Amino acid sequence: MGWFLLPYFIQCLLLLLFPSYSCSLLPLCNHDDNSALLQFKNSFALDTYHPFPSSSSSLSSYKTASWKNGTDCCQWDGITCDAMSGHVIGLDLSCNNLVGEFHPNSTIFKLKHLQQLNLAFNNFSGSSIYSGIGDLVKLTHLNLSHSSLSGDIPSTISHLSNLISLDLSDYSREISKRVGPSTWKKLILNATHLRELVMDGVDMSSIRESSLSLLMNLSSSLVSLSLRDTGLQGNLPTDILCLPYLQELWLSGNEKLRGQLPKSNWSTHLRYLDLSSIAFSGEIPSSIGHLKSLNTLGLTGCNLHGSLPLSLWNLTQLTFLSLPYNNLNGEIPSLLSNLKHLTSFDLQSNNFTGHIPDVFAMFINLEFFSLSSNNLTGQIPSSLFNLTQLSHLDLANNKLVGPIPSKITKLSKLSLLALAFNMLNGTIPHWCYSLPLLTELDLNDNQLTGSISEFSTYSLKYLFFSNNKLQGNFPNSIFDLENITDLGLSSTELSGLVDFHRFSKFKNLIFLDLSHNSFLSINFHSSVDYFLSNIDVLYLSSCNMSTFPKFLERVQNLQELDLSNNKIHGKIPKWFNEKLLLSWKDIQYIDLSFNMLQGDLPIPPYGIQFFSVSNNNLTGDISSTICNASSLYVLNLAHNNLSGMIPQCLGTFPYLSVLDLQMNNLHGRIPRNFSKGNAFQTIKLNGNRLEGPLPESLAYCTFLQVLDLGDNNIEDTFPSWLETLQELQVLSLRSNKLHGVITCSSTKHPFPKLRIFDVSNNKFSGPLPASCIKNFQRMMNVNEGQTGLKYMNPNTFYNDSVVVIMKGQYMELVRILTTFTTIDLSNNMFEGEIPSVVGELNSLKGLNLSHNGITGTIPQSLSNLRNLEWLDLSWNQLTGEIPTDLTNLNFLEFLNLSQNQFEGIIPTGRQFNTFENDSYEGNPLLCGLPLTKSCNKDEELPPHSTFDHEEESGFGWKAVVVGYACGMVFGMLLGCNVFITGKPQWLARLFEGMLNERLKRTNNRARANRGGRN
Repeated sequence: MGWFLLPYFIQCLLLLLFPSYSCSLLPLCNHDDNSALLQFKNSFALDTYHPFPSSSSSLSSYKTASWKNGTDCCQWDGITCDAMSGHVIGLDLSCNNLVGEFHPNSTIFKLKHLQQLNLAFNNFSGSSIYSGIGDLVKLTHLNLSHSSLSGDIPSTISHLSNLISLDLSDYSREISKRVGPSTWKKLILNATHLRELVMDGVDMSSIRESSLSLLMNLSSSLVSLSLRDTGLQGNLPTDILCLPYLQELWLSGNEKLRGQLPKSNWSTHLRYLDLSSIAFSGEIPSSIGHLKSLNTLGLTGCNLHGSLPLSLWNLTQLTFLSLPYNNLNGEIPSLLSNLKHLTSFDLQSNNFTGHIPDVFAMFINLEFFSLSSNNLTGQIPSSLFNLTQLSHLDLANNKLVGPIPSKITKLSKLSLLALAFNMLNGTIPHWCYSLPLLTELDLNDNQLTGSISEFSTYSLKYLFFSNNKLQGNFPNSIFDLENITDLGLSSTELSGLVDFHRFSKFKNLIFLDLSHNSFLSINFHSSVDYFLSNIDVLYLSSCNMSTFPKFLERVQNLQELDLSNNKIHGKIPKWFNEKLLLSWKDIQYIDLSFNMLQGDLPIPPYGIQFFSVSNNNLTGDISSTICNASSLYVLNLAHNNLSGMIPQCLGTFPYLSVLDLQMNNLHGRIPRNFSKGNAFQTIKLNGNRLEGPLPESLAYCTFLQVLDLGDNNIEDTFPSWLETLQELQVLSLRSNKLHGVITCSSTKHPFPKLRIFDVSNNKFSGPLPASCIKNFQRMMNVNEGQTGLKYMNPNTFYNDSVVVIMKGQYMELVRILTTFTTIDLSNNMFEGEIPSVVGELNSLKGLNLSHNGITGTIPQSLSNLRNLEWLDLSWNQLTGEIPTDLTNLNFLEFLNLSQNQFEGIIPTGRQFNTFENDSYEGNPLLCGLPLTKSCNKDEELPPHSTFDHEEESGFGWKAVVVGYACGMVFGMLLGCNVFITGKPQWLARLFEGMLNERLKRTNNRARANRGGRN
């Protein structure tokens, strides 16, 4: 043994013999290292105001508090020294709340013997990771995560070839790190011993598939890989999932990454696997069942479909299973009972069907359970309500039936119970009012009955009972829930009198919905001065209010307000307008519709998204200051008495989806500057006095579904350029001054989704627009698989509506069914024949071609319109017989063929037996029921009757003579009467009618002769 080792040998011997022997005999910290550490400490401050969760705000608790000049640095907190040389080999200042710039010449780069460096969870103020990091070539563990470092990771990091663990992760939105392809390649090729690589939140968007595949070079070492939220793009190399020693793989949050799950050769050592938000195609392969050690499986929002493989239920070590927001289907089998170690089970937002298996008795560790937003049926498994650790139970948005289990013995830790949007019945069980830790109870939109019981728990923050059949008096114990922040009690059958000022007791109340309680009397008038200090969302629709709630004047941070469907009258208070424009900076939603408001239109403020004052008595112009509200999504000013012109800026709003100004007194022109890339889906300007031509910039509204410009004074030709709007479903140009011929030809598929086409009451001419009709694809396709009633825009706060003539009557469809289809070309000057292509519109429910100059016969193809409910061909010049095949239209409820030139027998049978005379009047050559004119064959004599036939029929020479004599006597008497009294009106009408009928027959014969000659 060399003499230079003797001191160390003696020290070790003393430590073995005398454990209490002073550590000061160990080698002192290297002087240069000591100095470098003190300089590093002094270059930063300590953030004692915002300590990390694991830190204390006490100065004495920070690791660097022990770093003092003149002391041995090997004894300092966070420092590890080499036992032989005294050099610093380990530095751990994680969670020390260091604040300041990390300098490029930092003395920490002088610690050449460092093997482990951990500076995680500090605040280096956006400093870069400087190239000096590459000088610490002995590093095996480097952790710079969550320390507000930014910029490009230097290529010198690849010099750290001894790295075993590297963590550069950071989730700061303001500050981010980036790694380029060259640095990535050098790092992976040089650091061949890497077992753990964590780069969550680092910008890796420039790393492509070929560079990512370099990870296969670490196949003999890599155990843990985490690249969450890095912006990776392209295809995920499947081989990464097959690294032989890989135990942890975290790639979630890379939404631009695509791939496929391997069907074989998985890394069977995998214990943690999270690939959430990666767009995988296909199903979950059965080979996933080979991952016998798997503890965590996260495949949230991965675009997976198909049923779950049976092998999945063999992963008995699973504690965390998360597969929500996919397209998975099928039933959940009872094999679920194999996963009894689960703590979290999440299959929400899929398409699972069938019953929930009642297999949870042994799930003693289950804490989180969600199957919401599926198509599950049956009753709620009772075994779910006996789990001692369960804190989150969400079965909302399904089709569950039956009562909520009334008897439970456990659930003492339950904090969330969400059963909303099902078909549950019965009463709310008493345990819902007494669970000690329950903070959210959501039973909205069920069929629950009975009264609301008294609450004996005071932990509730979120309480939702809306849209049920709850009865009885409003429960006073609700006002004891002092922690409540969100309270929804709309659309119930609660009764009694409630003093609204009592809600001011809720100091934390943010959301309150009491709308649509017709049996509940709410007293808004009180001598008590009250206000809701923190209210953000207030819904008081249909609460029988007559004035603006005065307490709103003191509300500071209102974001949503609904006072619709009340009896508020008079002018809008001045203070309300001031609040809108000055105080409510975050206001997003205002609905004052269906009241009796008068005066000027309130101006929607900047930042608002929904603004409706429809169905009031507001007057005056639409001020140009509305142009400041460019963030609007919905603007509804319909059914008022507004005048003036439409501000041109409305066509330029980037997010405006609904513009409804119908039924006012607006004049001038439609805005002509609709911008490219706009968001319009509904534009309703009908029922005004707008004039001028149609603006061609409407063609920029590529998302437009409803365009209603009816009942104005617009003068133009048919806007054929609208046929490029591939989403357009409703087009109403009725009652304007449009003229010319309607044609469609400029695009390959004009109007492919059009379902309502109304150009009635204009001056269109020429043939019926067959070139358009033949492309109405939506009217040709019948969705026979659709069940239930479905409306346009079912999930928005706005209902699309339209006025149509249905079965001879004006009718406003306040909501438009997706199956409703109609064509109205009436009251124009169309001519020519009905094109046979109309018979291909199989889903058509209404067809109105009345009051035109249409000629020819009814095409046989109309009998194919098996969904037709009304047909109006009146006031045209149609001829021929009524096709008997029309009796096959089983849904036909209204038929008008009046004022034409039809002839022959009216068909009978089925729906035709229900039509009255007015369906056929004005067709003198028609006969048969329901007309009084019979179709007697004897009246239609052949032109060459024999004398014998005349005798047999009663019209021989004797009858003629007798008739002639009687007629002469009657004529003489009648002549005398005329001479004395003047021409009787009834006789004039009789002869005039006979003459008109004679003329019609003459014309018909002449027309027939011309046709024969042609």
